[in-house]
Amino acid sequence: MFQISTEETYQDGQIIFKEGSSGDWVYTVETGAVELYKQVGADKVVVGVLQPGDIFGELAYLAGIPRTVSARAIGATTVSVIDRTFLDREYNKLSGDFKMILKNLALRLERTTESAVPELRRQYPRIPKILSLSFKSITSFARAFSGDMSAGGLFIKTPRPLAKGEQFVLKLQLPDASEEITIDCEVSWSRTETDDPVKQPPGMGIKFLEIGIEERQKLQAELIKAGIKGQPS
Repeated sequence: MFQISTEETYQDGQIIFKEGSSGDWVYTVETGAVELYKQVGADKVVVGVLQPGDIFGELAYLAGIPRTVSARAIGATTVSVIDRTFLDREYNKLSGDFKMILKNLALRLERTTESAVPELRRQYPRIPKILSLSFKSITSFARAFSGDMSAGGLFIKTPRPLAKGEQFVLKLQLPDASEEITIDCEVSWSRTETDDPVKQPPGMGIKFLEIGIEERQKLQAELIKAGIKGQPS
């Protein structure tokens, strides 16, 4: 059985350690529960929830790397800190080859956790693409809209369309308008090759994800001018 150096008590929501921090203490959960999570921008991605008897913090110890996750208490929680002298003594009994195996296993686990959540691969938040589209006349404006206006979308003719599912910010210059309106969009479909470049030119169909109240009203006014039924969702 592990030799324990001390016990620590945490209240609900208290942080035991943070992702990226240094430290190689290894813990066991005595009472309560511990949530392991990663922070992705403003979002928290839960990796696992540990119950009494579970061990955590061992990856940083074995691999000699900073903490790969954050740990926080769920409810009133008590954790035991495994005695470092005991750990070092037992670990140092292993051969150099076996130590290397354990380290490789720990690093592989860390990479597996990262790959399980693709967004975690980004060190910094993605800067959204920004596209600008300008309409000089009501006719050209009307032609750009998709047939189903309930979906709130546009067709953008371009030889280099973005991939399906890609999100971007559209800056839309409406006919006779002095200022652009800004809309968060996503590519619904795209095509680069076509048998009929006149009727079906290369480009992409986009849908509106988010549009402000003022921008929505401006766009609706242009739809009415163009004689298009429906409204942007």
